[in-house]
Amino acid sequence: MKRIFSVTIMGIFAAILSSCGTQNEEKAWVVDRFDDIKVIRYEVPGFEALPLQEKILIYYLSEAAKCGRDIMFDQNFKYNLAVRRTLEAIYTSYEGCRECEEWKALETYLKKVWFANGIHHHYSKDKFKPRFSQEYFEQLLAAVPAEKLPQEFGSVEALKEVLLPVIFDEELYASALNQSAGIDVIKASSNNYYEGVTQREVEAFYKKMASVNDPRPISYGLNSKLVKENGKIVERVWKSGGMYSAAIDRIVEWLEKAEGVAAEPQKAIINSLVKYYRSGDLRQFDDYNIKWVQDTVSNVDFVNGFIEDYGDPLGRKASWESIVNFRDEEACHRTEVISANAQWFEDHSPINPAYRKEVVKGVSAKVITVAMLGGDCYPATPIGINLPNADWIRKEYGSKSVTIDNITFAYKKAAQGNGFQEEFVLREEDRERMTKYGKLADDLHTDLHECLGHGSGQLAPGTKGGELGTYTSTLEEARADLFGLYYLGDPKMVELGLIPSLDVAKAQYASYVMNGMMTQFSRIELGKNVEESHMRNRKLIAEWCYEHGKADNVIEWVKQDGKSYVVVNDFDKFRELLGQMLYEVQRIKSEGDYEAGKALVENYAVKIDPELHAEVLERYRALNIEPYGGFINPDYRLVEENGEIVDVEVVYNDNYVEQMLHYSKEYSFLPTLN
Repeated sequence: MKRIFSVTIMGIFAAILSSCGTQNEEKAWVVDRFDDIKVIRYEVPGFEALPLQEKILIYYLSEAAKCGRDIMFDQNFKYNLAVRRTLEAIYTSYEGCRECEEWKALETYLKKVWFANGIHHHYSKDKFKPRFSQEYFEQLLAAVPAEKLPQEFGSVEALKEVLLPVIFDEELYASALNQSAGIDVIKASSNNYYEGVTQREVEAFYKKMASVNDPRPISYGLNSKLVKENGKIVERVWKSGGMYSAAIDRIVEWLEKAEGVAAEPQKAIINSLVKYYRSGDLRQFDDYNIKWVQDTVSNVDFVNGFIEDYGDPLGRKASWESIVNFRDEEACHRTEVISANAQWFEDHSPINPAYRKEVVKGVSAKVITVAMLGGDCYPATPIGINLPNADWIRKEYGSKSVTIDNITFAYKKAAQGNGFQEEFVLREEDRERMTKYGKLADDLHTDLHECLGHGSGQLAPGTKGGELGTYTSTLEEARADLFGLYYLGDPKMVELGLIPSLDVAKAQYASYVMNGMMTQFSRIELGKNVEESHMRNRKLIAEWCYEHGKADNVIEWVKQDGKSYVVVNDFDKFRELLGQMLYEVQRIKSEGDYEAGKALVENYAVKIDPELHAEVLERYRALNIEPYGGFINPDYRLVEENGEIVDVEVVYNDNYVEQMLHYSKEYSFLPTLN
């Protein structure tokens, strides 16, 4: 299985680079700041004008989106719910000094746990290091009434025996996702997708399931935890009546309410999803995906389910997520133009003609307004989506792509006036292009990446799609990014009226290289490798192009006033390099060339120069910029008269802590241990 849902963060940096406002404007959008994180509110423009039926549909789908929150916590790590619930009990019971240093440190730790859906960083996957002492934690815990603490451990002492090493032992459960070469990635990763099994056992288990000649292969393992019980390896399926049933049943309740107000074809789509949740049958999931991807007429749309495999080092198990949205009609023009010309882009792709699709089917794309985020999309969220994941469905039925405009707009507003551009962009001409075209460049790159990049190309006969192992996700994201970057600099974009000039591509090229080779390292602890697939992808592309363009000085490191800068000197040759790299990455995917894929990733995408890394971190600290951003959701309230729903109101929140505590109280359905 490959990952198609792309969480591109270039939108954050493009927004930063195009900033031209004031600190006061920023504060109006930022609702909380802690550690390396900025929490932002987003608005839902156009909601008030929707028909009542669509407002009610959004309300029901939004309730379903909130009900899976516990699933995401538990998937990330088996003791996450125990940690969260214990910390919340301490937080809501404490009557002492809330201005004291250690209390502030504990509060920050809890905020980070909420944001990451667990004790591991949402991006780096490294375990958080508490800045409060174990002794202080034990004092606070002792003051909490026992009935407010998780009861599954039998006693407070038994709870402490588990939680103290989980929180304070830096070596225990150190990483939720460890993809280092030469190790057992299952044993080294502390996510909750596997228990008691080795990487070799997992690979052998699913290899036996796969049918060599199945033209419509099932995504085996997508919705289950693989465990060893009494010496036998078995799947615990996530479904009604199975693992996570308590939360899934609530999701189903709200989906059935949504089905009751939905029109066709969406009514049938929701019904198919409900059947899948009840059966756990992945063939039923395929049926749902086929129905969903063919619906290009519904104004309100949603994603709900076990979708993406970013958290599994083997790229098989899917995290639970949900997004509820509706079309932004005014902004859809560019995606409609791109979709209408999908065959031209495929026919002219700089790859081996044998790996191009002869006929591109069912590419639909739109710009959306998000109304609710849930699970793995909350609080940190993607800015673009391309689904479904299954290659055979994409080939036979097409794909659906969206760009999330109100999220990128909120990022832009929250980043205004922070000094990033002046600090990291050396050349005035680059700064001018980024200021003028940064938002457009990023939106179009996201559109090309999602609408066409993920859906482009095809596998060679005999290639099943899982041959790239732990490198699958990085290489797939690189392939889609390369496609988008390459075509952003094509004169066809000007001809189609999507950009005024190729200066738009130059703005993106300069910011992309700077991010891939430098500024994204602000998100990584000094001394650590790059682990997250999207970060690896960007580093891979930028470093490969730097290395292969050295003879012509295409990309250059410049030292000025003791600071490092990276600049693109020749944009045309840089684009040629993108085409050459796309040719090779598509070949690797099409042929399932594991060794070539491994060499690319390990040589260019993993290691960071420690001196450069320290410099980037120091310069970021001086700017007081949080390298990560995420969101709080709006609320929706039913307005009733005489027992009838007459309207749905949207209410915006400004309090991150209140929303998190509210969700934990009202939408927490799973037992502490699952």
